[in-house]
Amino acid sequence: MTDGVYDIFIAGGGINGCGIARDAVGRGFSVFLAEMKDLASGTSSGSTKLIHGGLRYLEHYEFRLVREALMEREVLWGMAPHIIWPLRFVLPLHKAMRPAWLIRLGLFLYDYIGGRKALPATRTLNLETDPAGGPLKPGFRKAFEYSDCWVNDARLVALNARDAADRGAVIKTRTKVVSARREGGFWSVVTENEQTGQTETISARLFVNAAGPWVDKLLQNAAGSNASNVRLVQGSHIVVRRKFSDSRAYFFQNNDGRIFFAIPYEEDFTLIGTTDQDYKGDPQDVKITDAEIDYLCAGASEYFAEPVTRADMVWSYSGVRPLYDDGASKAQEATRDYVLKADGAAGEPQLLNVFGGKITTYRRLAESMLEKIEDVLGSRGKPWTAGATLPGGDFDRQGFEGLVAKFRREFPFLSEAHSRRLVRLYGTRAWRIVGKAKSFADLGQLFGGDLTEAEVAYLIEQEWALESEDVLWRRTKLGLKLEADGRQALEEFMRGRPSADARLAAQ
Repeated sequence: MTDGVYDIFIAGGGINGCGIARDAVGRGFSVFLAEMKDLASGTSSGSTKLIHGGLRYLEHYEFRLVREALMEREVLWGMAPHIIWPLRFVLPLHKAMRPAWLIRLGLFLYDYIGGRKALPATRTLNLETDPAGGPLKPGFRKAFEYSDCWVNDARLVALNARDAADRGAVIKTRTKVVSARREGGFWSVVTENEQTGQTETISARLFVNAAGPWVDKLLQNAAGSNASNVRLVQGSHIVVRRKFSDSRAYFFQNNDGRIFFAIPYEEDFTLIGTTDQDYKGDPQDVKITDAEIDYLCAGASEYFAEPVTRADMVWSYSGVRPLYDDGASKAQEATRDYVLKADGAAGEPQLLNVFGGKITTYRRLAESMLEKIEDVLGSRGKPWTAGATLPGGDFDRQGFEGLVAKFRREFPFLSEAHSRRLVRLYGTRAWRIVGKAKSFADLGQLFGGDLTEAEVAYLIEQEWALESEDVLWRRTKLGLKLEADGRQALEEFMRGRPSADARLAAQ
């Protein structure tokens, strides 16, 4: 930062905002990012948690988007092999749905247009002999099996933010943009901290609007524009008790032409989703509807021998996708591609807006945004993120089991399940959580399950966790397993512990 002015102010702490912040600061720009709630508290934690090309997008001729997304799968896997890993999908053929030849053609394109190297190719399954047929109704005899990747979406956001901060970016959560105006050749942005009410004025040469579902609202605030650029589409998921023991996921076709997934989730559960319907309310108020629950239960029950019912549900979540409004007649047909638009006359501070996008292509979106930023501010450095690992991901992408084994040898007082969970969430940074502990008791208060004070303290100090929900439903998914008394104890502990920002301010 020079003369008290940042190069870039970014509004939005989802995957796009944090990805842009990381790329920009790594090239030498000074960056200030403000998120009005918690990191990934909106759309970025409401995904189906896949790094995928989007097989169904081929039907809508989105070949460029699919190719770019397919190319990113192995790049992202290499960047963060602790939170991203390969997953095989079983697509049972349904006589009343798309014909086999059409699906096989799509999968042929899927295998070869994206430069697949390490992920295995498509193969045909006999469901009468393959274990994947076991949980399904007996009428399903044939399936195709193909590759994509799984991602812990909320952790992907947090790790991008952590890496950006480690490189010098300022990341402020619970900090909303109150006003933004062009003044004296710069942006003057007033922010307000949700918890303290304290305001701060930030000066920046350029403003990036990556506010997701709130992008139009912020554009109106900052530029006085009343244009409607995004189509808000609700996607909901249900989590049910585990329906199958196979490590593979299922790709199901529904009778309305849509598709949905059934995916192994957090060891003991199955994740089923997603839905697609237009959304008109405040994105903060989104929640699954009764109609969506019925839709997902009925769709899954069309395939599974054991029906999926409301009684199986243990959790549900919904997100609002801010898709670029391309005039598509149906929510499921609206493009998932991203659009970047500039607002501002020549010679005045520029406002760059992010519309649409998907988690798989966030890194490429950031690179495209940096091209626009450099058009305004000049070049500072070359693209660099494709070959750089995220925090904790500095190990070979085939070496996860070896890393777990090493962790267990060094900390034999931890159970196999606990060690595996920590390495899966934090990679090589799991060592920072355990530190010099010589016994389980050295990890401090136990909140239930295997969630300890040491882990919570790390999340507060290193990953901007301020409330119990941040820990239980975004940084980890232990909200699925922690009892009510454990949640209460965690809330009390976090209320009594200052955040990293508060400690710095007190020094």
